[in-house]
Amino acid sequence: MPHSSFENLILYHILDGLADGLSHYSGPSRAAVVFRVREDDPLRVCDPQFLLDGHEPKLGQYFLDSEKWRGVGRPLQPGFVEEINDPDFDPVGLITYAGRSESCSFQMWFTEHHPDLCCAGPTRRWLEHAVGLVSQHLATRGIMCPDTSGYLVREYSAHAVRDFIVDERNRIMGWDTRLRIYPALDAVLGISKTMEEGQWPRGRLVFVEPSLVRTTHFMARFPSMEQPRMSNFKHVRKLLQVTEDLSCHLVSDGVNVVGVSNGRIPRAALVADYHGGYGYLHMDGTLICSFADGRFSSSTRRAKLVHLEEILLESRLDQSSRYMLFQIVQSIVHDAQDTKHGCTIVIDLGVEPLTLAGQHMDVPLDLVKDYNLDLAKSLARVDGALHIGADLKLHGFGCLLDGHTVPGENRARGARFNSSLRFTAENPDMVAVVVSSDRPTSIMQHGVELTAVCEWRPLAGQLMKPPLLEDWVAG
Repeated sequence: MPHSSFENLILYHILDGLADGLSHYSGPSRAAVVFRVREDDPLRVCDPQFLLDGHEPKLGQYFLDSEKWRGVGRPLQPGFVEEINDPDFDPVGLITYAGRSESCSFQMWFTEHHPDLCCAGPTRRWLEHAVGLVSQHLATRGIMCPDTSGYLVREYSAHAVRDFIVDERNRIMGWDTRLRIYPALDAVLGISKTMEEGQWPRGRLVFVEPSLVRTTHFMARFPSMEQPRMSNFKHVRKLLQVTEDLSCHLVSDGVNVVGVSNGRIPRAALVADYHGGYGYLHMDGTLICSFADGRFSSSTRRAKLVHLEEILLESRLDQSSRYMLFQIVQSIVHDAQDTKHGCTIVIDLGVEPLTLAGQHMDVPLDLVKDYNLDLAKSLARVDGALHIGADLKLHGFGCLLDGHTVPGENRARGARFNSSLRFTAENPDMVAVVVSSDRPTSIMQHGVELTAVCEWRPLAGQLMKPPLLEDWVAG
């Protein structure tokens, strides 16, 4: 049976909402889907933002040359979506989720796997939600539903985090658990937005399964009638100050703050670590997501410097020097991010380091030594750039970078960013790493920002008929 305009409409709204929602959660993101509605339909691919470009050989081999994508083929239960999980299919740089139902015999959704992703679990739950919405709309054939599905999938971030946590806790502890996750997540975000004496929260809050509270070692436990309610964010925020300077944490059963503990955290406990203006959520050693500004994010908030790693791999340096140089730069960048001061690092890959205008030392500092690296982190606070050579030494600080104007300059990014663009355009052996005080990190070479990302706009109109996968792979 031919692909219908109703199916186009469903895909249009869900693809648009999914890409938009994931872009808020993970940074600029795209989405695509390979699907067929009925068992005898050919597979089609819907990729309006070209996410799957370059993956044609892998997808052709998996979908056209094998039958593994079909799943086990057991009878489907009416109204349910069955996950199709093939651990051998793992496209590089992509997160996937596949499922089948009575109304849609196969769907596999794709999105980007960002380098700074905390955990792919919530994103997979997001793709699972898209699979469920498509199946639901195709089952009901309600023409008034598809236009709202885009909003449903767009605003799914907190639900995706919650669904992943629930799935993991069920796997660890079984289905019979009493800790309610939605109120816990509300408390995490509510406390993160509550200042106390002009300071953002710091410390650790642990949500423990109520049946395991009795196994927790308490430094101080509150009487049951005096335990602060978790819904009173201001009160809990005040108590959190206790954990700022001590190796302890507040313990909650999901409803109240039970007390203060310095003992072992029970299994499957949900831990919120507050670091001022941001924080992290993790469970049993698994980092789930970060949070800031009242919302969850997939970002680790730590620069991965993937582009710098690729540059060093292509350089003339030996393996040991490449590794040490990367670790040195990464350490300085992370320190600048943690202390929230901007800095510029110029990496000189030339045979002989250039002489830059700035402050020099009688003897360049060997940054392999920890105490010299700590000094370099402090010198990064001084206006101007650090000059690090391929010899792993700091040759100068407070260095001035100049050059002629180049395409790609952005007045919104300030002098540090634009001067680095100009400087690297005229010095091919130089790589600049620019850390802004508000955390973004840019890597530049040959006058080009390698870390620049495209802003994916909402889909402009109704999707064209999705092509057959076989034609798409061949073309």
